[in-house]
Amino acid sequence: MDIIQVTNLTKEFKTYNVKNGFLGAIAGAISRKAAFTKAIDNINFTINKGEFVGYVGENGAGKSTTIKILTGILVPTSGEALVNNLVPYKNRRKNAMKIGVVFGQRTQLWWDLAVRESFDLLKSIYRIPEDRFKKNIKHFYDILSIDKYLDIPVRKLSLGQRMRCDLAASLLHDPEVLFLDEPTIGLDVVAKDAIRQFLKEINEKKSTTIILTTHDMMDIEHLCERIIILDEGKIISDGSTDLLKKNYGQHRVMEIEFQDEFSGLSGIKDIKLLREESCKKWIRFNGSDLSASDVISKIAIKYQIKDLSIQEPTVEDIIKSIYNNR
Repeated sequence: MDIIQVTNLTKEFKTYNVKNGFLGAIAGAISRKAAFTKAIDNINFTINKGEFVGYVGENGAGKSTTIKILTGILVPTSGEALVNNLVPYKNRRKNAMKIGVVFGQRTQLWWDLAVRESFDLLKSIYRIPEDRFKKNIKHFYDILSIDKYLDIPVRKLSLGQRMRCDLAASLLHDPEVLFLDEPTIGLDVVAKDAIRQFLKEINEKKSTTIILTTHDMMDIEHLCERIIILDEGKIISDGSTDLLKKNYGQHRVMEIEFQDEFSGLSGIKDIKLLREESCKKWIRFNGSDLSASDVISKIAIKYQIKDLSIQEPTVEDIIKSIYNNR
């Protein structure tokens, strides 16, 4: 079941070229030349119920613009976006009742109120039944450990504490879709891990559809089954994380510690020496051409191997490779 449908979606922003200096400001006030920049350019995708999708790209690629259109904040220049069969900007209130949103550097909680009071206000805004509200709150207390922050004003919370409370706030009304824009930005390792575990559980147990934009590729690696990659407003890759690794992540790095003196890889084809450190060497090979056992066999003919390990390419490595070769 398609819960999000994006068809030929384009968003242009109008800017004006203004010359520097006082005279330039005066000239600009009289006559200005307009320029149009496409933040997203004729993109198409659908997202099914229960999918956990990573929506990634460099700064300015169009990630946040897409999220703002899907949440009803921005109006597209052309094309169509549907969320739960609603046009977001035309049905802002209905759309808001069915989605949750977390922007990493903004909060939806009231700055000077205690967290508990913010939750009570959201309960009224979303008209959440008392029994469902209590059930959800207890669940969030248990897995996000936020019960100790309830009577603290939001402004006194650390970034990690506030982010946990923001996540709970965005899910109080059981939205069908959750949009996350940099939800772990600036967080420490412990806070990131807690939020990742929480998101995984919400996705698996409640079938909440989650769209995640982030520059932290470890978030993508741990959470997303599908990745959409944007470049200058266009989609350059869309597929499962496993398929992405299969298509683009063929290179493997093998770390080998030799028992004896190493004199090089001359005569051994399709293997490249990356670096060396005493008896340890790092080599690269293409997994589609050679298996790890083939590589070990070729090297073991010439040298005695003491220890070895194989490093699989990370999602970050693969995405870097895609951008470098686009």
